[in-house]
Amino acid sequence: MNIVVTPVLALTPEDRARAGELLLTLLDDYERGLPTAPLVPEFDEEALTDLLSAPISREGIGVEGVFAEIKNKIIPNSTALASPRFLAYVSGPPNGIAPYAEAIAAAINQNCNFWQLGPAASVVERAVLRWLAELVGYPPDAGGILTGGGSIATLNALVTALNAFDPDFRANGLQARSAPAVVYTSTEAHRSVDKAAAILGIGLDHVRHIPVDEQHRMRVDALAEAIAADRRAGLAPFCVVATSGTVTTGSVDPLNAIADLCEREELWLHVDGAYGALFRLGTTTRDRLDGIERADSITLDPHKMLFASLEAGCLLVRDRKRLRDAFAFNSSYLTIAEHPVMVDFMDYGPQLSRGFKALKVWTALQAFGTDAFRAAVDQTLELAQHLAERVRRAEELELMAPVPLTAVCIRLRGATDTDHTEILAQLAREGTALLGPANVNGRMGIRACVTNYRTRREDIDLVVDRLCEFARSVESGRQGRSRQQLAGS
Repeated sequence: MNIVVTPVLALTPEDRARAGELLLTLLDDYERGLPTAPLVPEFDEEALTDLLSAPISREGIGVEGVFAEIKNKIIPNSTALASPRFLAYVSGPPNGIAPYAEAIAAAINQNCNFWQLGPAASVVERAVLRWLAELVGYPPDAGGILTGGGSIATLNALVTALNAFDPDFRANGLQARSAPAVVYTSTEAHRSVDKAAAILGIGLDHVRHIPVDEQHRMRVDALAEAIAADRRAGLAPFCVVATSGTVTTGSVDPLNAIADLCEREELWLHVDGAYGALFRLGTTTRDRLDGIERADSITLDPHKMLFASLEAGCLLVRDRKRLRDAFAFNSSYLTIAEHPVMVDFMDYGPQLSRGFKALKVWTALQAFGTDAFRAAVDQTLELAQHLAERVRRAEELELMAPVPLTAVCIRLRGATDTDHTEILAQLAREGTALLGPANVNGRMGIRACVTNYRTRREDIDLVVDRLCEFARSVESGRQGRSRQQLAGS
């Protein structure tokens, strides 16, 4: 008679069945509750303090106990990023199949470093990268790697650029250089460029923030002048980071003109498309990103406009050999036979141990098809234009910048900076919407970024109507104070 012994950290068949039931119920309840869920919870400080300070049980609390903790303490104290009126940041809700893909990835637990530890995972990541490369217009010999997000992708891109710029960089780093290396980006660029420069030892003093035009795009004439000035000063320009989809206004730098300049000056061109690159899917925005295919490297984020669950960033490099030159190291204990179908992703980025991020991207593309994602992207673009048009028509509101993608910056006429801050807090507190602050040309405002496939026109209309009410209230209060001052005089 064979006696089945459950390993100490495995679930019994009964516990597996119960965990499955509880998980499906939790996911279903969460999905159904999203339309009415509080955007930002009035968090239960006692519950969170208990999570922080409670000792771990020696015997464990079991499957039922764990799900009870999640249901009673974690879910109620979590921000509803998937809510249709979560419009604060470039952060969309996960697509519907994402939780199941994540569960499968956790179950098979492939280590996506060298192919022997995950043959299918290696191929799936290659397939996802090939599709993304085709989307941006890259050639078949392009390469890339999935990352934790756009910031890490940009950091990896600058490492690759430095190695391409200086053949001795790997051996000597920046320490042996007599001419400091300089990177260029715009005043509207994401902070990840500065952060990467600081981490790599380039130094913030060697990051040039180029001024922008009236549409918040990098000025190519100012870029050319800055490069020339640095060369005259004996410095070593090596990389330009252009942006397709700036964080505040969604502006797209003039990519073709910047690519022309980079070719003349023999500089690496990286495009930070964490927000905007995937608008190549959009029916009306594909041509707006012309020139992105000329970049040496591109950052994009599947956890934004492909609605993958966090984390899923990506770095694409036009010449995959450049990426391997930057990150491949020989290790006798990791040496295995090469295979024409597989890729050892440990040679294309800084990580050795890597999770199976590609599965959730591949699964969603397979389940829904590219037409569904194109429709979702088009919907966000249409809603952003609807929001912009409503703001233009409202006498109480002002549109602060053009809307090339889905970021809409709004100012309430007559409102102070403090008023805008208080209005943002009130919108969240009352559950109307979670919006973010905007600083456009030194003026404070409110920013709504439509990157949510759950958002509908009625959500946009509710937000605009409420902003108009706030504006009228601010104006009424201002007039009342003026009358009191006049009466007092």
